[in-house]
Amino acid sequence: MSRTDILSGIKQAEKDADALIADAEAARKSAIAEARRNSVKKIQDAEAQCRSAFESAITTTKVKLESEREGLLKNGVSAAASIEQRSTVKMQEVKDFLYKEFERTLNVTS
Repeated sequence: MSRTDILSGIKQAEKDADALIADAEAARKSAIAEARRNSVKKIQDAEAQCRSAFESAITTTKVKLESEREGLLKNGVSAAASIEQRSTVKMQEVKDFLYKEFERTLNVTS
């Protein structure tokens, strides 16, 4: 082999090596970009799942609290009705008592 053939071979090997390095660099950049896209997508998916779970928990809690509220209101209404009924009876007793006391006072003074 002549010296020019050897130098041409070396130059060709250097060109091939440079091409391999450029391809490897492009592949590395592509892999990094893909990994970044995947990580962003995973983060967005996790955030969406978190929001969904949060909203579901809020909805469930609202339904539970509304049910408890309705129960408490029903109990309050029935308690108020009971108190009103008892007060009506007591008011009549008080009226009768006051009427009798007033009559007794008038009978005493007559």
